[in-house]
Amino acid sequence: MNPREVAVAMTGASGVVYGLRLLECLLKTEVSVHLLVSSAAQTVVAMETDLRFPPRPRDLQRYLAAHFSVAPELLHCYSEIQWTAPLASGSHRIQSMVVCPCTVGAISAIARSANDNLIERAADVMIKEQRKLILVPREAPFSVIHLENMLSLARLGAVILPANPGFYHQPRRVEDLVDFIVARILDHMGVEQHLLARWGESAS
Repeated sequence: MNPREVAVAMTGASGVVYGLRLLECLLKTEVSVHLLVSSAAQTVVAMETDLRFPPRPRDLQRYLAAHFSVAPELLHCYSEIQWTAPLASGSHRIQSMVVCPCTVGAISAIARSANDNLIERAADVMIKEQRKLILVPREAPFSVIHLENMLSLARLGAVILPANPGFYHQPRRVEDLVDFIVARILDHMGVEQHLLARWGESAS
């Protein structure tokens, strides 16, 4: 697995701070990110943060590169209907993708191979090519339908990593809770992280 090039998708679930922090950590580590942001996610970003995502992919690339103070070349942004994007084909060898946050609607669509937008298609490619797919649902409680869809995806090899932070690291800020989840995601993507001391290790 090449952790230097990954795909990140953000859907319209609450908790966009998880996706934004993940994106920041990846870019600061100079990992090339292929970013997909749903229209619903753009709305939630405006509701939950002070950011305002431009709708055009090229403008979003410049906006986020400036926001995170990274080279624009590290970031590749696509619209939901950009079917010519590399992520739409298994011939492009991106080895890992995370959907963070992931709505239960997106989970349902991915589980039934709907392929109605680029996020669903990219996730479907990960499954059919047997590559790493990480889904970060942010919902409570889960219904039986939600759980059955997640079980179906887990059986296909997807990692279901709910945004349920732990507390053994004695978090003092909301950011500490966010970093707990982002650290777990980075571990599963094979990207080095120093956000969280591992069990049995002292915090640096």
